[in-house]
Formats: sequence, structure tokens, C-alpha cells
Amino acid sequence: MIYTRKGDTGTTSLVHGTRVSKASPRLVSYGTVDELNSHLGLLVSLMTEGDDTAFLLEVQRALFRVGALLATEDREGEPSATFDAALLERLERQIDSDDALLPPMRFFILPGGSQAAAQAHVCRTVCRRAERCIVELAETEKVDPVLQSYINRLSDYLFVLARKLNMQSGIDEKKL
Repeated sequence: MIYTRKGDTGTTSLVHGTRVSKASPRLVSYGTVDELNSHLGLLVSLMTEGDDTAFLLEVQRALFRVGALLATEDREGEPSATFDAALLERLERQIDSDDALLPPMRFFILPGGSQAAAQAHVCRTVCRRAERCIVELAETEKVDPVLQSYINRLSDYLFVLARKLNMQSGIDEKKL
């Protein structure tokens, strides 16, 4: 059965069973990461299958890990789960690789262009919101700094990807 009725009162369970408010910073954080992952799924559906979509699927898998870590409270006496730093390094390499293909930025651009690029910009802004939620959570709870860096860098990647998608579509960026 898909429903339990346990959440009808505005609470839900974390990974280890602790009940918390659905409005708690922890829930808002991983809920926003889930929203980002859904937007990435839409982005992938708008793109031609290839290296970029394969990489975005890697990102979606990484975001499931992010969500799981955010949904797991630290337990005294147990080691904290951590985010894989290799995923952050892979993301940075992808940013550098894609950015090298693009003309240098000499102006601010307006979000938009092709449908896929516009969706990449939506993903970028949802990612920034997820980052703000995670920062708020980190003010009161322990959050892996590598996880925070990954989310920060992911928004940079999505910006570069939007520019790349427009370039591949032959669409000029609109200057501010």
C-alpha cells in the first residue's frame, strides 16, 4: 500500500524512525533536493540522448544520495555518513570541460533560449534554493561540507549546461 496515513498530522519519519514536522529544515532541504531531481528528469527528457544526458543521470543518482544523507539524523556514538568527494571532483571536471567549449562570459545573460536550456536554468534556480535550505539546516544540524559544496557546484554546472545547450541549438544568449 502506498499510503500509511501516518503523515496526515503533518509529521514524517526520518531514516532511523524519528518523527519530525514536515516543515522542519531537514524535510524542506531534502524535499527541495527531490524537487530538483524531478526538474532534472524533465530536462533529460528535453535533451537528445548522449554524454550530457548520461552525466545528468549520474547527477540524479548523486542527488538521491544527498537526499538520503539529509534524511538521516546523526546518532550519538555512530559515525556520520558522508558524501563521496569523488562525485564533487567529477562534477568540477565536467564544469571545466563544458566551460572550455563556450565563449567567455563578458555580460550577464537572461535565462531562456531553447526549451532544454530554459529548463536547465529552472534546475539551476531550484538548486540554489536547495542550497539555501541546506545552509539553513547546517546552522542547527551537522551537514557534510562536501555535500554542501556539491550542491553549490551543481548550480554552476547547470548554468554552464544551459549556455552549452543554447550554443548547440544555435541560439544566441540574450544579454541583460
